[in-house]
Parts: sequence; C-alpha cells; structure tokens
Amino acid sequence: MKKFVILVAGGSGSRMGTEIPKQFLELAGKPVLMHTIQVFYDYDPDCELILVLPLAQKEYWTGLCLKHSFSLRHQIVSGGETRFHSVQNGLKLIVGEGIVFIHDGVRPLVSQETLERCCETAQKCGNAIPVLPITESLRKMEGDQSISVDRNLYFSVQTPQTFRTAQILEAFRQNFDPAFTDDASVAEKAGFAINMVEGNRENIKITNPTDLIVAEALLNNKD
Repeated sequence: MKKFVILVAGGSGSRMGTEIPKQFLELAGKPVLMHTIQVFYDYDPDCELILVLPLAQKEYWTGLCLKHSFSLRHQIVSGGETRFHSVQNGLKLIVGEGIVFIHDGVRPLVSQETLERCCETAQKCGNAIPVLPITESLRKMEGDQSISVDRNLYFSVQTPQTFRTAQILEAFRQNFDPAFTDDASVAEKAGFAINMVEGNRENIKITNPTDLIVAEALLNNKD
C-alpha cells in the first residue's frame, strides 16, 4: 500500500534560546529535520514525503540541503496559521489510496518498529497513534486545589499519527476548532474511534537544549 508522510516543521528557536528554528539545528552533524526525513526513507524508500514549512523558511531549507548534499526527494508546501491548517495544506498534495503518517519534524528518533505498528494498525482499523504509559505521578488543578489522579488512565501521545487516506481527508474537511490538539483529535471529532499502539521512549520531541543533548546521545548510542 502506498505510504505518504506529512512532516510538520513550523517551529521556532524560542524555547531553544536560538535564532535558528529548532528543526534546522545541527544534530550529529546535520539538521534535525534531515534525520527525521531519513527515518521514513529507511522504513519505505518509495514513500511520498511532504514537508510543511513556513513560507519564510523555504529558502533557508534549500540552502541547508545544498550545504549538506541532501537529496532525498520531498515536496514542500507552505504551512498555515495553525498546525491544523498546516496539515490541511499537506493533505492537498495526497492523491490515491494509502496510509498517511503525520509526524513532527523534530522527532528524529521514532523507531522502525513504531512505524510498523502504526502502519499495520491503520491498515486494519483506519488509524493508529503511538502512545506511552505515564510513569510519573499526576495531579490536576480544581479551583485552587491540586488533586491526585490515577496515572493508569492516561497516556502520553507521540507521532506519527497514522491514518488511511480516506479517513484523514474526510476528517480535515471540518472547520477548524481551537479544541484540536493533534490530528487524532480532528479525526475523533469527525466520528472516528482512535486506536492506540505502543510508541518508543526514544521518540522525543526536540523542543529545548536538553532534548538536543539527549537526542545526540541516543543517536551516538544507536550507531
């Protein structure tokens, strides 16, 4: 079955404390985003990859590709006002039946096993999202009081959030809702039950300097 990948890479360097957007920071000698793209081509060399970037970052990305002799094929589409609109723009390039992976561009350590679990479950059930159980205690605020909650009822959600094309295209025909937190919440509002599969601990989202250090160590250990 044809595989499509939408990589959403619209971050800035604010939490990193850098002027360079986090997806372009160097990790083990090349930009984070190049590692992420490579992961999907390692999984399926025939995948169709769509990179969603802010319009103002396209020229910078082109320069990085030249600098690093990066030639893995991908299409580029401009991002939108929100993540919802960015994914919606990426979906416009998808033609035909298949599986769509929607992934954060700054998650370069998703495992091949996680990708396979997502793909297999989406093929059978229509969608799949990788999750991990919560290992720390949780509390919630009610008014000015904090209350302990049962962590076994909760999971942390990763990407790629994965769907059959017909399902995700239908879901994104909805109007934007500020309550959308990810692609699964869009599909859920459209009436689709969401299926969870096991993610991998290394699949961190690089958002601050510590994450970059951890990712570097994980990549070096992987090699």
